[in-house]
Amino acid sequence: MIQPAERLSLVSEYYFSRKLKEVARMNAEGKDIISLAIGSPDMPPSEQTVEKLCEVARRPDSHGYQPTMGTPELRQAMAGFYKRFYGVDLDPAKEVLPLIGSKEGILHVTLAFVNPGDKVLVPNPGYPTYTSLSKILGADIVNYNLREDNGWQPDFDELEKMDLSAVKLMWTNYPNMPTGGRARRETYERLVAFAKAHDIVVVNDNPYSFILSEEHLSILQVPGAKDCCIEFNSMSKSHNMPGWRVGLCATNAEFISWILKVQSNIESGTFRGIQLAAAEAYNNSDDWHRMANIETYSRRRQYAEQIMDALGCTYDPQQVGMFLWGRIPNSIANVEDLTERVLHQARVFITPGFIFGSNGERYIRISLCAKEGKMKEALERIKQAI
Repeated sequence: MIQPAERLSLVSEYYFSRKLKEVARMNAEGKDIISLAIGSPDMPPSEQTVEKLCEVARRPDSHGYQPTMGTPELRQAMAGFYKRFYGVDLDPAKEVLPLIGSKEGILHVTLAFVNPGDKVLVPNPGYPTYTSLSKILGADIVNYNLREDNGWQPDFDELEKMDLSAVKLMWTNYPNMPTGGRARRETYERLVAFAKAHDIVVVNDNPYSFILSEEHLSILQVPGAKDCCIEFNSMSKSHNMPGWRVGLCATNAEFISWILKVQSNIESGTFRGIQLAAAEAYNNSDDWHRMANIETYSRRRQYAEQIMDALGCTYDPQQVGMFLWGRIPNSIANVEDLTERVLHQARVFITPGFIFGSNGERYIRISLCAKEGKMKEALERIKQAI
């Protein structure tokens, strides 16, 4: 009998892929589930972004294959974005590489740096794709702890006691998802020193620095970071473009050339209209970012906090990003007991923290990617049902 590749036994179907099927069935039965689970912005990109897409799409010469490493216009815009908001200088021809989203970047970087059997440091809790793609590619996962009492920052004393001899990559993600832990200059400085001391490439996934934050930090702001660090940034969250699949990878020219070697054998360039529209989006005004990424999410966050309160959860009011992360009451034995009750009794879908690792087992995550009216309704449903 035909059997799947053995690597499939190392991973399971992505939690949201599986759970959204259940939610779809419930909606088909007329249950009208309010989803506060997925981090998919529900607001549109700027008007100038959409106009540029339409303009380019109407040109008869816009529909051919594009360079894998992106158009010069997009790379220049990406470098300009880093200079404008982070104060980081990038050579657009050599130090920045467009990605079809950061998720694809995780695959390309792992293929470029990690051999089967090499080790990869993955945060616990952390984005599940860091683990699943590493497993699929034959890497050994070494989890490092993030804890609430340390502000969800790496414990460097604990890291130094680990066997790091075969570690090639370390995944970091600040501002942090799922915990909302803030990016800290001190953490970035220690990560760069750690990478240099142990010949490890640190990859910082940085899509949330515009959400509920006036401070824009990048690991590449640290002197010498380009020598040993890679940073991802994504337009999905900061520019309301999740379905457009546009992200970037920034690092030194040699690392970019290695990643491009992998990327060019896997994918072709993105549609020209998307690339030029993305370049236009990087020119969004400061007022656009303030309204879309701070004012809107601030209003929604108030409802998320009230939902946490209604569920008896505790949370850090200083956290940032497009989610609210909260600890469940001690009286609840299992986080899924709570999330399943909320789903089936209140008809609200929220995320159990265990999907992000064992350090998330006592937490839930609420997405802010729903209109205020829906979030208010979710709050009322939960108050009535729970």
